[in-house]
Amino acid sequence: MFPDSDTSGRQRDFVLRTLEERNIRFVRLWFTDVLGFLKSVAIAPAELETAFEEGIGFDGSAIEGFARVSESDMLAKPDPQTFSILPWRTENPGAARMFCDIAMPDGSPSPSDPRHVLKQTLQRAADAGFTCYTHPEVEFFLFKSTPKAGEVPVPVDQGGYFDHTPSAVGHDFRRQAITMLEAMGVSVEFSHHEGAPGQQEIDLRYADALSTADNIMTFRHVVKEVALDQGFHASFMPKPFTDFAGSGMHTHFSLFSGEKNAFFEAGAKWQLSKIGRAFVAGVLRHAPEFTLITNQWVNSYKRLLGGHEAPARASWSGDDRSALVRIPMYKPKKEVSTRIEVRSPDSACNPYLAFSVIVAAGLEGIKGDYRLDDDASAESLPSSLSEAIAAMEKSQLVREVLGEPVFEYVLRNKRAEWQEYRRQVTAFELDRYLPVL
Repeated sequence: MFPDSDTSGRQRDFVLRTLEERNIRFVRLWFTDVLGFLKSVAIAPAELETAFEEGIGFDGSAIEGFARVSESDMLAKPDPQTFSILPWRTENPGAARMFCDIAMPDGSPSPSDPRHVLKQTLQRAADAGFTCYTHPEVEFFLFKSTPKAGEVPVPVDQGGYFDHTPSAVGHDFRRQAITMLEAMGVSVEFSHHEGAPGQQEIDLRYADALSTADNIMTFRHVVKEVALDQGFHASFMPKPFTDFAGSGMHTHFSLFSGEKNAFFEAGAKWQLSKIGRAFVAGVLRHAPEFTLITNQWVNSYKRLLGGHEAPARASWSGDDRSALVRIPMYKPKKEVSTRIEVRSPDSACNPYLAFSVIVAAGLEGIKGDYRLDDDASAESLPSSLSEAIAAMEKSQLVREVLGEPVFEYVLRNKRAEWQEYRRQVTAFELDRYLPVL
């Protein structure tokens, strides 16, 4: 699943050669904090060989969830497989980027690195004989400008689902964003206007789960860069409007055993194999426990409870788009495309951690031979950040998947967010109660 040392060595040589041939003078090293925010440090090409061998030191205590002050020294080690030239830096000298793995001073992987958490989960899948592939449908909003505090955001258009009108700016925006994404090696499958005013969707082509998580981080950055260039503001906020659908990140999952799709079984209901059904059962059983990871913001629960086909229960279906897990329609002679669609994650999650908990839950279903029932009495998902915190606190599975440092940090951070949210006097309260009380 992961490149061997010979492949990695050849890729390093390619990177160093390309920097010289393309006159690249700035190399940005990217990594992600526990909450899913992109971090970056720029180095000169002359420092790159040392970075490959030893890593670049930084203060981990200054990064959300990475380290305490007493153990702050950390290393960012670039992954040469993720090298890409930044297409919006067209002037000379150019710039490039690579994702990093975060290490401790002794060279061991940092337990707080979300990318490492996902690598560990995918290794467990590999030990069980599986490779995991994912395909996300990423929704977001385009606003005419960055909203100021207290202002209602103004969408760039009044379009609806699949609308194609000459006045809609989304066409040009999506075209430019897709062009940049593909220039960085991120393949796009579909794009269109979503259901709410100003809402867009761009679907990434399926890839292994680690590459997809890297691609999502690249995607969010590129979308914001293009929006800034066009004078707009792009937001992945889960639910900016009360009366319109929020932005989800419906993600398709499949497991392969070698070249064989482990989710496919000819003649089975939905053509879904026993392994596939157990995987779905694992996701459903553990969904309330991991919802804090797939939906990590106070605002995330406005989307889950707001209707518009967002899942509120841990249910599954072949055609109900409000179910947590949907089994897409089987296409004859397309066995490799048999998959499941998990519809709860929103596009503001940390993709490394979200994929980790979903895959781990599915693997637990396979390991425990969980049964996928047709019973309609599905458990409700948490209806607030507070309920999600309470559900995850008791989860041994999520604790093991994330590791103690990430698990405890997420809980501390989200408890603080919930307390801050609870003490706010909202516009709803002022509008409703101030005139009459």
